[in-house]
Amino acid sequence: MKLYTVPAAPNPTKVMLYIAEREVSGTDMGIEQVRVNTLKGEQNSPEHLQRNPFGALPVLELDDGRYLSESLSIIHFLDEKFADNNMLGSDPIERSFARDLERIVELRIAIPIGRYVHVTNSPFGLPADPKAAAEIEASLPKALGFIEKMLSDGRSLLLGDSVSIADCTLQSGLQFARFGKSEVISDYPNIQAWDQAYRARPAALSVLKF
Repeated sequence: MKLYTVPAAPNPTKVMLYIAEREVSGTDMGIEQVRVNTLKGEQNSPEHLQRNPFGALPVLELDDGRYLSESLSIIHFLDEKFADNNMLGSDPIERSFARDLERIVELRIAIPIGRYVHVTNSPFGLPADPKAAAEIEASLPKALGFIEKMLSDGRSLLLGDSVSIADCTLQSGLQFARFGKSEVISDYPNIQAWDQAYRARPAALSVLKF
């Protein structure tokens, strides 16, 4: 299998962190990672548009030549294909809460951070949008406060002692904020502590560029 990806971008980073975490825990998925340079527009090349007509990343090329093009679908596929010691676990209730937290982090934190970077300091040179930036700034505290409170019991990772997809998703968003020189967690000491601890993990050290 091949993963078409790009450093720093949130969705590719989430999948890359997931793969790295699984590899550190002893699961070799045998996935070749192929970089697509989005700053040079390679995501819009005819070759890549055959993989994903929307020109987005990441894309996982399966051994049979088919493609998965949504980051969470890729992760769920890999978690089921390589089920031994998977990240979601086997208990239906635990799996549901793990999925629920990942969705909260993705929809209420990571996606808004991605938008915030693009309306304040877009790597693609998009024009600044102060109104949109202010709206995002106003929306983030509720979700960040939720995570801050969750971490107040001293847990090392979002769901306790074991790494989760939500950890990968949150870190992918925070890396993009660093890439865009956007400070979003300065008022959240527990999240800052989690961020520093997660970035020191072997999987993170092998993936994160910012």
